Amino acid sequence: MMQITFEDIFIHGHVVFEDNLLKHYHFPEMLSRYDSNFIEYKAFPTLDELKDAETYLREYHQKKGQKHIKFKFPVNEKVPIELVNYLNQKDYDIGFLELYTIQPNQFPEVNENPDIEVQIVTEKNLKPFLAFQYQQDIVFGSNFANQKVELNKQIFNDPNFMQLLALYKGTPAGAVDVIISQDKAEIDNLGVDEAFQRKGIGSRIQKFVMDTFHDKTVILVADGQDTPKEMYKRQNYQYLGYQYYTQKVED
Repeated sequence: MMQITFEDIFIHGHVVFEDNLLKHYHFPEMLSRYDSNFIEYKAFPTLDELKDAETYLREYHQKKGQKHIKFKFPVNEKVPIELVNYLNQKDYDIGFLELYTIQPNQFPEVNENPDIEVQIVTEKNLKPFLAFQYQQDIVFGSNFANQKVELNKQIFNDPNFMQLLALYKGTPAGAVDVIISQDKAEIDNLGVDEAFQRKGIGSRIQKFVMDTFHDKTVILVADGQDTPKEMYKRQNYQYLGYQYYTQKVED
């Protein structure tokens, strides 16, 4: 059985600097996307090293018109209390991600519902897909939502991605990106509109992924503080590990 780690997770970003301690990811195509513009540590820094990186990243981002600072820490390790105290003092949010995997044949059966239809995004339904995603992203501001439209157009033209749109009684209700590699399919950006939740749409989208990529290992990352991770556990996903991160937005 293959060994899945956080290194298998796709990142929309380019490494612009790397040394023995850290990697700096930057994504000029979408500067407002925190998950694409950050520093990831290979080992925990000292407090002084963190402060130096904080100054470096702040100045780098300010030159690009970015207002956030984000760090990811080594996988499966708790953040040292000295760093936690400093981050709390400086009003950073601290959270963690969880990595899950599943073999498609382990995904539970899903009741058929004729009201739900899952479609692969093509030229025919690209416009409603983009409109749905825009409505989901507008809560993060128009700048983010508009940049995300352009990113979704790039993804549409990338053969390593598959975009799916779920309809409920003909109305766009959910969507997901699937990142395809030789032996893995990564579920990313899975979302169901709040008005259509608890109707089984998320499960139907996942079942479509499992059926389409039945010969691959399916992986995903969940926010450790959000409730969807409990759904993944009920659906037979296997928990593989965690990664702490911290971020804040400055004026």
